[in-house]
Amino acid sequence: MVEGETGILSVCPPWNRPHYEPTKRRITWPNGAVATTFTGDKPDQLRGPQHEKAWADELAAWRYPEAWDMLMLGMRVGLNPQVIATTTPRPTKHIRDLVARDGQDVVVTKGSTFENIHNLAGPFKDQILRQYEGTRLGRQELYAELLEDTPGALWRRFHIEDGRVKTAPELSRVVIGVDPAVTSSDEANQTGIVVCGKLGDEGYVVDDRTLTGTPEQWATAVVNAYVNHKANLIVAEDNNGGEMVEYTVRTTAKNMGVGVSIKRIRASRGKYTRAEPIAALYEQGKIHHVGTYPELEDQQCTWVPGDDSPDRMDACVWGFTELMLQGEPSFAWA
Repeated sequence: MVEGETGILSVCPPWNRPHYEPTKRRITWPNGAVATTFTGDKPDQLRGPQHEKAWADELAAWRYPEAWDMLMLGMRVGLNPQVIATTTPRPTKHIRDLVARDGQDVVVTKGSTFENIHNLAGPFKDQILRQYEGTRLGRQELYAELLEDTPGALWRRFHIEDGRVKTAPELSRVVIGVDPAVTSSDEANQTGIVVCGKLGDEGYVVDDRTLTGTPEQWATAVVNAYVNHKANLIVAEDNNGGEMVEYTVRTTAKNMGVGVSIKRIRASRGKYTRAEPIAALYEQGKIHHVGTYPELEDQQCTWVPGDDSPDRMDACVWGFTELMLQGEPSFAWA
């Protein structure tokens, strides 16, 4: 937003270029106007400061919805406080509420990827078009459509929204669900890495570290998640990698000086059969997302049985299958 190729520093003309102080999170223009940067990951930073204008980027991806509420409480300076929100139109509660006010105190404008296609790198265009063109999710990502629930999808957004919480309790058990990619090429799927926790009969999604990378890179991310969240177990699908998945994680953990416990799972049932009981737990209000996980929630709410199941969703299903459907199995540290 500030230092990027299309950020404030790049688009301001030389005669009106502001001075940016990163350590103070402050931008000052020659005429004395001052802007302060905040992160949506720390809503309490916005508790107290007041503003006249604000730019909220990728609002639909903010992990903590209350950051928007804190921002709104501070919009109390000047005669006409205004906010511009630029975002992919994921159907989160805040986005739906804002769109519903179009023509009242909100003005909605849209632009598709194709309106900017000549400014995008060739490989990016090829990859994005190959991934999304002709798909329902592509209507959101490419054409800026606000999608409702996908007919036939197991998950419903309002179930996720109703179960969303700000913080997780002290969890009794934490599992890292892993859906490893087969290859690490540019066209490879991501490796799903979702951190799931449990207390009593309630489950919690507490982190999503899914990435595209080499086996060493995703294994490092898995081990870091294991350490950061003080996890009890790593549950990894081994249909594609077999023993190699476990070997890669254990070798990486050993090199990092970390002991890990791993359970390999082979998918003997269809994806629908595996996912359905987990989606039912969401519907029953027994699984909560701690904050917002846009990519995971998109995959959950757009996947229809019969399609290839996506990485984040699969990792989430593996994690909660272990936590919520398998009881409390014993395990040994590596």
